[in-house]
Amino acid sequence: MTTPPPQGNPFAQAQPAGQPQAPYPPQGGFPQQAGQPGFPPQGAAPYAPVPPQPSGRKLSFKTIKNIVVVIAVAGMAIGGYIASRDDANTASVGSCMHRGSTNDSNPDLEVVECSDAKAQYKVLAKIEGAYLTETLASSKCESEAKDFQYTYTESGDGKDFLLCLKDYKK
Repeated sequence: MTTPPPQGNPFAQAQPAGQPQAPYPPQGGFPQQAGQPGFPPQGAAPYAPVPPQPSGRKLSFKTIKNIVVVIAVAGMAIGGYIASRDDANTASVGSCMHRGSTNDSNPDLEVVECSDAKAQYKVLAKIEGAYLTETLASSKCESEAKDFQYTYTESGDGKDFLLCLKDYKK
């Protein structure tokens, strides 16, 4: 007949009766749960706590590039608007004009104050509509402003118009 193993450690060697079994010193590691050998119980941290990651988001190159592109496009749109504020399409009867280019196909007319030294022409009439030939534009200006000297037509920007001009004498 064999004796049952002592309580506690089933692999302990038999000791004579009457002698208490010496407890083992605690071993490093974690207490094991049944069915999960070698793993710490849930909620136990096997290592030092990890510091939280910074919540700030880093900007990627692509994001920075897109921001720069948007700013550049907005800048060009604003610059174009500011530059076009004094174009011929803003002229009205009585406005004075300055010719910015010697090119007859693109004279680059801009509105200036009549007191400005750059004032060269005065607008006698502004007529809405498309006037594709010089003859048609001249005949329209003759009926609207008898003493005109020059015609200027603009089309293609959605608003077609004709300006009847004469030299401005200060």
